[in-house]
Amino acid sequence: MIRLSCAALLLSASAALAYPVTVKSCDREVTFDRAPTRAISNDSNLTEMMLVLGLRDHMVGYTGISGWKTLDAEMREGVAELPELSAKYPTKEVLAGAEADFFFAGWNYGMKVGGEVTPETLSPLGIQTYELTESCIHIGPKARSSMEDMYADILNLGTIFNVEPKAEALVAGWKAQLEQATQGIDRSAPLRVFVYDSGEEAPFTAGAYAMPTALIEAAGGVNIMDDLEKSWAEIGWEPVVERNPQVVVIVNYGDVTAEQKIAFMKGNPAFAGIEAVKNDRFVVLDYVEATPGPRNIKAVEKLVAGFWGQ
Repeated sequence: MIRLSCAALLLSASAALAYPVTVKSCDREVTFDRAPTRAISNDSNLTEMMLVLGLRDHMVGYTGISGWKTLDAEMREGVAELPELSAKYPTKEVLAGAEADFFFAGWNYGMKVGGEVTPETLSPLGIQTYELTESCIHIGPKARSSMEDMYADILNLGTIFNVEPKAEALVAGWKAQLEQATQGIDRSAPLRVFVYDSGEEAPFTAGAYAMPTALIEAAGGVNIMDDLEKSWAEIGWEPVVERNPQVVVIVNYGDVTAEQKIAFMKGNPAFAGIEAVKNDRFVVLDYVEATPGPRNIKAVEKLVAGFWGQ
């Protein structure tokens, strides 16, 4: 006969009483009758949200990292015991084959509008989906990017997995750290900032709904493309030259290094008049810092240092 301690019984009872729970996921209300036990996350930043909440034991794997990015030491340690089930976007067969019961992904973060992997296509397989808040702009209107997007995802994951105290403590700590990092910034004349993700013929950049816009604003700058009513998008170089950024933020990932992106901008005569290029003012953010996740506060700290020398 298996005998459970009183503490174990109380813990089990309290977990059972916590459910069902309902969270908002983009334009859907999603109800969970229990904490997922076979979760899969897509992309490095979403995976780190799961890990920072201590949810590795609830996961059976992750997807969508090595096909585009390399894992740094912190990330490698975090997922050491978990398999990568797909180097890029997973198929329904991959998720079903892992017997997943939960997929943490986003639009253009593991799912595509009209694609084969969506909340609607996964539901018949018994897989519930929570969508990254930043990505909701791809399926309907939402507020501009803000730090609250990342906080909301952490708090919702806390609710889904019954680790709300941990989630609330993390968010409170990040808010305090952010306040400390940004105190004393003169916001009367924000620095003009351009986000350079990738592309030489036409740059891929962050618009009003992408996380870097919120990070830049928190650090006392303004994204020169914050009137672009998209999250991430390809644009022309003309508006970049015309709007003359004082700082360029480089998103570092993929085959083209941050150093190569900087060299491209500094070596192109068309950009010689841009203040950021003339004054060699570049700030490098790793992909996991520039997309919603636990490293966003560190990203703001790097931006503050790069913008104001603090």
